Amino acid sequence: MKRPSTERFDRDLQYYKFCAYGFLKDLRFFEPFLLLLFLDKGLSYLQVGSLYALREVMINIVEIPSGIMADAMGRRRTMIMSFLAYIVSFGLFFFSQSYPALLVAMGVFAFGDAFRTGTHKAMIFDYLKLKGWADQKTHYYGHTRSWSQRGAALSALIAAGLVFIHGSYAPVFLFTIIPYVLDLLLMMSYPAVLDGPRHAQRGALRDEFVHVIKSFISSFRNPAALRAIANQSLYTGYYKASKDYLQPMLKAFALGLPFFMDYADKERSALVIGVVYFALYLGTSCAASSSGRFADSFSSLALPLNGTLFTGIGLGLASGVAYALGLPALSIVLYIGIYLIENLRKPMGIAYVSERMNQDALATALSAESQAETVFTALIALALGFAADLWGPGLGIMAVSVLCMLAAWVLRLKDEPAASTGS
Repeated sequence: MKRPSTERFDRDLQYYKFCAYGFLKDLRFFEPFLLLLFLDKGLSYLQVGSLYALREVMINIVEIPSGIMADAMGRRRTMIMSFLAYIVSFGLFFFSQSYPALLVAMGVFAFGDAFRTGTHKAMIFDYLKLKGWADQKTHYYGHTRSWSQRGAALSALIAAGLVFIHGSYAPVFLFTIIPYVLDLLLMMSYPAVLDGPRHAQRGALRDEFVHVIKSFISSFRNPAALRAIANQSLYTGYYKASKDYLQPMLKAFALGLPFFMDYADKERSALVIGVVYFALYLGTSCAASSSGRFADSFSSLALPLNGTLFTGIGLGLASGVAYALGLPALSIVLYIGIYLIENLRKPMGIAYVSERMNQDALATALSAESQAETVFTALIALALGFAADLWGPGLGIMAVSVLCMLAAWVLRLKDEPAASTGS
């Protein structure tokens, strides 16, 4: 039996604001070159992994307090704090030349991430509830996420042009400040009602925090909610920790091509990386927007979530094997599948998790989901960095994928009904 296929919501002004938010947020011109930038500064794979792990640990520390602040004090203010931190971090990344300085920059970036993740999803889901479209989570979030992927696709082309013109990776951080200032202004234009369902009750702040914390604890008394979070977070953690390893694969492939021999290595690799990432993000945009229709093909979200979990990690495992065997083109094609699976399953996973949470603490609960992602990402990033330094990127990816496949088997979902939620 299939889930009922429905896609019924208005594309009103706020819908376009949500889409614009995602589009601008993913104009991260540094994204296709981040790992290469760190390696270019003389860092080892383990040091890069430690930077990613620091980012995730910092997010972990700040995540739950940020969710509580968003639910109790107002989500727009929390998002504004996030974008200000991002902008400062981009400046620090541009000027940083040493590992300790990069640690500071990554810490500030993590602060911005912690105050953003979960909060904006909660704003979207609150808006759907207000409009009577609560059953449209997968479809609606998939649409808005597809626009973020389009932004990432355009970002890849612009970033490639910046690296090609300047002959350096560093300027991409400065140029990223521009779309983030625009997103900051966009966030200020969001309606006050999206600050959260309890924001209008401007009573004692202590009562607000106590209420949200109780609702948060209530959500996690449900074992189904814990398993849902772990299943969703494992794959996203695997994706976030390993996704940038596509960059050295592409660089090695680009330098092996008999084209543009008169240009320096960075310029040659930038052209290939920009084109591949552009096509990749167009594909992830289609995957995200198709998530709702894909989910409707199954009687329960648990089925596609389990299937995509094993498929995505399996693609990473196969890619690592291909890279170790000296088949770079095949390894790249397989690795792109990791991106596609993440964007196909993410809207389904967020919808599945949110259905099992107390709605009074939705931003807090979704921040907890993001926090679980940070734990998996930090552990996988360190393991992958250590393995890549020890055996090379191909065998490192293969070894970590095997471990994640075992964890996926333990955390596979059962076909459990959604828990009753509060108002």
